[in-house]
Amino acid sequence: MRDIRKTGADRTGPFWDGVHGRLPMPPAARTLGLEFVAADPEAGTIELAFTATEEFTNPAGNILGAFVAAMLYDTLGPALLATLEPDEFQSTLEMKTDFLRPARPGRLLATGRVLHRDGDLARLSAELTRPDGVLIATATATARVIPLADAPGAV
Repeated sequence: MRDIRKTGADRTGPFWDGVHGRLPMPPAARTLGLEFVAADPEAGTIELAFTATEEFTNPAGNILGAFVAAMLYDTLGPALLATLEPDEFQSTLEMKTDFLRPARPGRLLATGRVLHRDGDLARLSAELTRPDGVLIATATATARVIPLADAPGAV
């Protein structure tokens, strides 16, 4: 996978403009402590990191599952977005998350993949791990590629 800072410098669109600092990072991504690590648009893969804070914890001190799901959601979409044209966006139609182990505050790593794309429909997958490689959760999703102009009204 290619270093994100060296990949797509000549590409534009919401994803690439955010990666290269031409647009601010979305507020939700900032809240999750999202960091772009690497991407391979031709292979449809992306690597991200998140910083889970104490504010994300439940009474047991584990990261609340909704934050884990949000990190996976914010990995699935960018995996597809990195492959799109500047005037395209994506709308997630469904997502399934499997929680395998508790997550604790700190750095978490995510890998996302475009498994299959047929026309405007794409099947996506993502994994969230601890830095030592232990798998925390996985997710799959179906997304539709839409015109960027339609994004404000999409789900």
